Amino acid sequence: MKAIDISSKFSKFKTTWHPHIIAEVDDMNVIIAKFKGDFDWHKHDNEDELFQVIKGTIKMHFRDRVETVKEGELIVVPKGIEHKPATLNNEVAHVLLFEKKNLAHTGETITNKTITDYPKI
Repeated sequence: MKAIDISSKFSKFKTTWHPHIIAEVDDMNVIIAKFKGDFDWHKHDNEDELFQVIKGTIKMHFRDRVETVKEGELIVVPKGIEHKPATLNNEVAHVLLFEKKNLAHTGETITNKTITDYPKI
């Protein structure tokens, strides 16, 4: 049990849209990722997702609206809801996520951004 310096963890990688596990809580992974530009539309049929913006701003696109999530804010995407994260003006945003360990990165949608192995840092 040690404190985790989230800022230093973000400095360990440059890739965007590539989740990195920084901790585990019961059956959940605590994940960080850098977002830049647009991600792909996808959903998770059996899992909710929590996105907390550590740095920057993200736009969470839903089929019927777009929610802006600013630094220090979070959004929970309920299971079964199609969504597409994006950043403003192609900026890099730092995001903390809570996801079940068995959650597939892009649900059943497979794209060139789909990651199947999350490194632990």
